Amino acid sequence: MTIRVLAPDVVSKIAAGEVIERPASVVKELIENSLDAGATEITVEAWGGGVELIRVSDNGAGIPAPELELAFRRHATSKIGVLDDLEKVSSLGFRGEALPSIASIAELEFLTQTSSDEVGSYVSLRQGEVVNRESRARPRGTTVTVRRLFRYFPARLKFLKSTSTESGHISHLVSQYALAFPEVRFRLVFGGRTSFRTSGSGDLHEVAGQVYGPECVQTMLQVERKDAQVGVSGLASSPALTRSNRNSLSFFVNRRWVRSPLLPRATEEAYRGLLMDGRHPIAVINLSVPAGDLDVNIHPAKAQVKFCQEQAVFAVVRKAVEEALAGMPMARPRAAPFPSRGGQWQSPRMITDTEPVFIVSKLPAMELPLLRVVGQVANTYIIAEGPDGLYVIDQHAAHERILYDRFLSQWSQKEIEVQGLLQPITIELSPGEEEAFKERQDLLVSFGFAIEPFGDRTYLVRAIPALMAGANVVEIVGALLDDLAGREGPAAWEERIAHSLSCHGSIRAGQQLSNDEMRELIRQLEQTKQPRTCPHGRPTMMHLSSQQLEKEFGRTG
Repeated sequence: MTIRVLAPDVVSKIAAGEVIERPASVVKELIENSLDAGATEITVEAWGGGVELIRVSDNGAGIPAPELELAFRRHATSKIGVLDDLEKVSSLGFRGEALPSIASIAELEFLTQTSSDEVGSYVSLRQGEVVNRESRARPRGTTVTVRRLFRYFPARLKFLKSTSTESGHISHLVSQYALAFPEVRFRLVFGGRTSFRTSGSGDLHEVAGQVYGPECVQTMLQVERKDAQVGVSGLASSPALTRSNRNSLSFFVNRRWVRSPLLPRATEEAYRGLLMDGRHPIAVINLSVPAGDLDVNIHPAKAQVKFCQEQAVFAVVRKAVEEALAGMPMARPRAAPFPSRGGQWQSPRMITDTEPVFIVSKLPAMELPLLRVVGQVANTYIIAEGPDGLYVIDQHAAHERILYDRFLSQWSQKEIEVQGLLQPITIELSPGEEEAFKERQDLLVSFGFAIEPFGDRTYLVRAIPALMAGANVVEIVGALLDDLAGREGPAAWEERIAHSLSCHGSIRAGQQLSNDEMRELIRQLEQTKQPRTCPHGRPTMMHLSSQQLEKEFGRTG
């Protein structure tokens, strides 16, 4: 095997492959350059999911005309000078690879002006080489336009997803930087239409409302703690507000958006015992750590960090979230009506104590015997008596099973019962939710939803599945779209929708029920195919046989 020095164009493509994975990678690098330049206004524009065009404009410091072409030479940077600078780097970007990498695989135009320049400077590049340079007028700041991404690296194109999926990645990325820098005014434009914007007021609650929706922000708790040299600030959701994936957990270290297994674990540890299995909180957590106590140079895209004192960081994050949860006001939820067996929401039918109860059941093990309601424990568990002992039923899991079976049954038979709304309900979607809606709109229609555009990221809900009548429509639709945006798991789309609707539309733990409501819930559970487990596989009930009870009380001979 012959050892040879790779050609410069091969080296540049390899470097680009490490830094530029998809269109969102380009947006990330350009936004970080804008923030490092002190920009207070950043506009991101994308066409064709970012493959056709990406344009990022800012009002930052700009690049002096004599240094402009130098910015496109590999490893040229203004952010570090000597090796020791790596130990205390405070900027978001510093490797000097982003602009050369982007220019090597796409057509790139760069227009910039500093406050001291009389006129702006413009360059265009092809395959990393400057092909045109001229003077152009521009206010202070920089505009970078990237056209035909991966034109000079076509092998990467086949790994990209649909336009809506790539746009979703860009939306998610821009929203993360908006959360990290609430004092910066962000604007995101897809195909000429504004999809997302923030005011730059510096209010994190306001930005979180733009990202996750105004209904979400009302339940967010303030997180604040300083311990030794680690500071924690941000927002965390109450246990009543959860998601089916971890996409809504955002972590920033010294305002750098990072992925770290340590931080989600620390945050979710604070919720131990408060959330159901498979549910995750929403959190926006920013850590302030001395630059010398972490390594930000372990990943080509600077997406990961390594802490010197991992245990201390874990402890302070968990404690900060625990303290926020401890200060949470207690709420008394109101019981909701149950759907009848026909699917329409109405008052539950009366079941009198004179009805036969102790009938010896010859049904298969998955089916239930006839049960008599005894009461409710902790507003969460229904106690019922059967012919063979005592049953403790999880009311949320039981209702999930009921709704899940009905949704799938109606959907498979193309007989979804629809409830038209007398007054349409206005909802505002986050960028990620909007992309999920566009991608799965036809499937949502098949489940009984009628949703139409009503302005920028605002939609009107005119009809919903009848099984959801009486529920919080804004919460249900937002949670459903959030679940669809997370692509974890192999389940079919219709199963995922049924899962989401049944989970978010069912009664909650802590919800007080009347005897009639508990009886009706059990009657409906008896009609399901798998009454002993919820759609997630958790048990809906626990059974204590008569023999077990007699043994525990010493009544056996």
